[in-house]
Amino acid sequence: MVSAPTLIDLRHFESVIRNGSISRAAKDLGVTQQAVSYRVRNLERLLGLELVQRSPFGVTATAAGAEILGEVQEVLAASARLAATASALRGHTAATTLSVGASQTIAAYLLPAWVMELRRRQTEAGSATTVVELRTANSEDVIALVRSGAIDLGFIEQPEPPRGLGSIPVGEDRMVVAVSPTHAWSTRTAVSIDELADVPLAAREAGSGTRAAFESAVLRAVGRPARPPLVSLATEAAIRSAVRSGVAPAVLSELAVRDDARLGRIHTLAVGPQPITRPLRAVWRGSKRDLAGTARELVAIAAAAGGGSSPGVPSDQGA
Repeated sequence: MVSAPTLIDLRHFESVIRNGSISRAAKDLGVTQQAVSYRVRNLERLLGLELVQRSPFGVTATAAGAEILGEVQEVLAASARLAATASALRGHTAATTLSVGASQTIAAYLLPAWVMELRRRQTEAGSATTVVELRTANSEDVIALVRSGAIDLGFIEQPEPPRGLGSIPVGEDRMVVAVSPTHAWSTRTAVSIDELADVPLAAREAGSGTRAAFESAVLRAVGRPARPPLVSLATEAAIRSAVRSGVAPAVLSELAVRDDARLGRIHTLAVGPQPITRPLRAVWRGSKRDLAGTARELVAIAAAAGGGSSPGVPSDQGA
């Protein structure tokens, strides 16, 4: 009888794919890189499948790994729900935990400050501190997690609100073109969207808000799809590495390339004649009546920080 994978194996595999790196997964999980590599190899051995592939730009899922990842996420979500139910039965209130999913840009550059502000307000009010459980995924995966009930609240970067869910804009993100310092565009300050449409780029995978925002902008401005990417990668870190190495330009969030640009490792250009922007949205199950408690408070903090709408009148996609 073949041994079944453990939750530890599954968590390590999910973290590697989400972070796009063994080292970042190790930091995420608080273990050594050797432990992460062992767990991933053990999962591959137990399943009899090759799940990950390594490249100079990071670690990505194989075709089989991408299929398995969806099942792994469901198992981990079920495990989290089991733990929450057990906690509630022991007498702890469910309101002390809020499960949040966020796309990569929001999770890396915005959400930590929102959570810190939530904690500050709760501390000042003398109320119980909410534990925010974060899951990072691309926008489509966050939407799927919200729909399935695996998470309470999601933050995404897609141009259009998802149908059947409550949603509200909480801010806006500007996209820029990122190139290596040796690229032919590195002496320029701007590039037209017409030019971008004809250049094979380093791009995020299908389903990411970053890619969707660019492709939607090209369709509106040029009236035809952009050229297929030269390379498609699962994390912003991998995209930045490809840009720095001179593989291809990329269109990324201004937030994601800020540090590399400041250090001179990447040159950024504006997009003209109109900038590419994308809304940052909070999404949840149900209608505006279902955004309540700590989730509502966190959305209010996000909207105040990002200049979005007031959560008092959220978009009612689910009603």
